[in-house]
Amino acid sequence: MERECVAYVRDLARDNFPGARLPVDHSRYGGSKSETAVMTPAQAFNEYQRERWNGVDGEFWSHQQDRLDRTLAPVTGPLLEFAAPTIGSTVIDVGCGCGATTIELARAAGPSGHVVGLDISRPMLALATERLRECTNVSFILGDAADLSVRDLGAELIISRFGIMFFGDPVGAFANLRTGLVPGGRVRFACWRPINENPWLQIPLNAVYEHAPRLPKPDPEEPGPFAFADTARVTRILTAAGFTAPSFYPLDIQLDIAAGGTIEDAVSQSSEMGPAKRALTDQPDDIRAAAMESIRRALIPYSSATGVKLNGAVWLVAADRSG
Repeated sequence: MERECVAYVRDLARDNFPGARLPVDHSRYGGSKSETAVMTPAQAFNEYQRERWNGVDGEFWSHQQDRLDRTLAPVTGPLLEFAAPTIGSTVIDVGCGCGATTIELARAAGPSGHVVGLDISRPMLALATERLRECTNVSFILGDAADLSVRDLGAELIISRFGIMFFGDPVGAFANLRTGLVPGGRVRFACWRPINENPWLQIPLNAVYEHAPRLPKPDPEEPGPFAFADTARVTRILTAAGFTAPSFYPLDIQLDIAAGGTIEDAVSQSSEMGPAKRALTDQPDDIRAAAMESIRRALIPYSSATGVKLNGAVWLVAADRSG
């Protein structure tokens, strides 16, 4: 079994899909039939992600699109500059979500170019499609980038803003994406550096830990928001998938977790996403209320008239298709 199928994924498959055998209703995700499939742990994790992003997480990100776009704007601009899409090029936007990066890519590629947005979330792609309804150089594909057929796209560039850290089998996923690139095609993406370099997530999480149990320490191979923080691991994954050894460029930013709003907006957003949300899952109302008050106290020193701004740390990663 591949090393990526680690204990976390095995436990997830065991807890959510006993025996790693489950009915897969393909019609829910754009297919046409339902069948019972025997899944590997990596496939089970990918199915779990599909359920999440076509359920509560997809609805949350769709409903909060404007707020989250403003929070993540300090990453979007530098990533687009780093990726440098060219006029007339074909670009694949992996994990395009509600279309924030896709909009900018469509502008950069111009009318003679083509941008293909890939995402697993039907509600997020529905919003992206509506936002870009007047863009004639954009198309969207619903599905998991780990196994979607992208062979005929002939892209010069693959780009992703935080859309590549959750693959159950990252080597297989990148090998599949590689087939969508022309020889020498480029991959450029943003991923988070370790959580201890990201106080915008660490500070709310520590506040939650005053009341809720600590999350299990993640396995180094575990899919998740910090799965690509280790440059050695990312290098191993990309080279095994048929890319050149990547280059890493640190991006240090400030993120307004209130999105221009109030301290209460920051508290709400901090508790509704990331590891703080995971730590609060299934906690009783009294624990949640106490944790929210602790988050509020922890964020007050960062609050100002322009928002609630904390530091964030990102890797901008560059590699090319080899062969």
